[in-house]
Amino acid sequence: MAETAHRPRVVVLSYSPIARDPRVLRQVRLFSSFADVVTVGYGPTPDGVVEHVEIPESVRPWRTKRLRAPVLFALRWWSRLYFGSPRVKFVQQAVAAGSMDVVVANDELAVPVALTLRPRGGVHADLHEYSPRVGEDRPGWRRRVAPFMRWAVRQVRKADTVTTVAPGLAKEYQREFGLNCAVVPNAAQYRDDLAPTAVPEPIRLVHIGIAGRARKLENMIDGVALLEQRRPGAFTLDIIVAPGEADYIEELKAHAADVAPQSARVLPPVPYNQMVDTLAAYDMGVFISPATTFNLEHALPNKFFEYVQARLAVLVGPSPEMGPYVREHGFGVIAEGFTAEFMADVLEDLTPTEVSELKVAADQAAQTLSADVMSQPWISAVQRLIVRAQPGWTAPGPERAPAQ
Repeated sequence: MAETAHRPRVVVLSYSPIARDPRVLRQVRLFSSFADVVTVGYGPTPDGVVEHVEIPESVRPWRTKRLRAPVLFALRWWSRLYFGSPRVKFVQQAVAAGSMDVVVANDELAVPVALTLRPRGGVHADLHEYSPRVGEDRPGWRRRVAPFMRWAVRQVRKADTVTTVAPGLAKEYQREFGLNCAVVPNAAQYRDDLAPTAVPEPIRLVHIGIAGRARKLENMIDGVALLEQRRPGAFTLDIIVAPGEADYIEELKAHAADVAPQSARVLPPVPYNQMVDTLAAYDMGVFISPATTFNLEHALPNKFFEYVQARLAVLVGPSPEMGPYVREHGFGVIAEGFTAEFMADVLEDLTPTEVSELKVAADQAAQTLSADVMSQPWISAVQRLIVRAQPGWTAPGPERAPAQ
């Protein structure tokens, strides 16, 4: 008699505070619809899991001895550096090898240890950025850390399936490392309770995100200041910052008060679970950030999809990742460059009626561009690995997670 398949056990491993990590939380929500999910990472237990292995904050990545990590970095003994890490040793001791069907390893630094856990079905790697160039704007990082990150990515070749966040990143991973990555964008959960709202004048612009100098958020403030000169009272801008560089946030507040006191504000963070509802009070989501690094050039961020779920029109720069979605679905406008002048040029003649039409297009695209639809490569990959571990197992019902 054939053995009856049991409910699969999927370990989701991430070196992040998982309860605050939108992409990893999305994995938990999706996989828990057909498997028992165990999370391994920092911070408190996220919702929807059967078990959480919390990595203590005291467990650091490398510093077992003061000189050990620098010496190993200098000698480029990457394997010894990696497997000598207190964090890696903690995971290996806390999670019994062979006790799960699948491990989902988030980012390349989780993959080598995931392979040592010997999941019965295999390892799925999810790469959140193009890691060999994530710090390319810092010479010291390029010289010391980049070679280690390249070693880690080469270990991803041993994973059974791989995904990443954007087509441009997938293309580069294929070109440099021969990785075949499916694409799962950072899409937000579908909100069927929201609809386009009326567009008043002034048209309400909003940007959300990390306050980092490389993103040059002041360009958006300057853009609204120019619009105030060209069409007084026609636009306002709120920048809702996530925690970032405190000095830079204060500089942005001062800059807004100086150049656009009537039309630009810098506001405090909003909890992730309130983000889309907060955005729904606006008319147009803005993301104008210069391509100062490879990863910024190929950014396809959470906020872009949150704007769509909030039924906002969207303004982006000439992005190779966001632009195709805007053109295909017709819910926004694309500036010709990333400066204040380009932003003002593309918005100057935009009317509330035209913005209303763009918001309707966002509404029509919201389900197609939702996590429930765009995350199918994750579900398909993990379910194939489960079947390898349990040949008699079949997925229960449609391959999507229930709404929460």
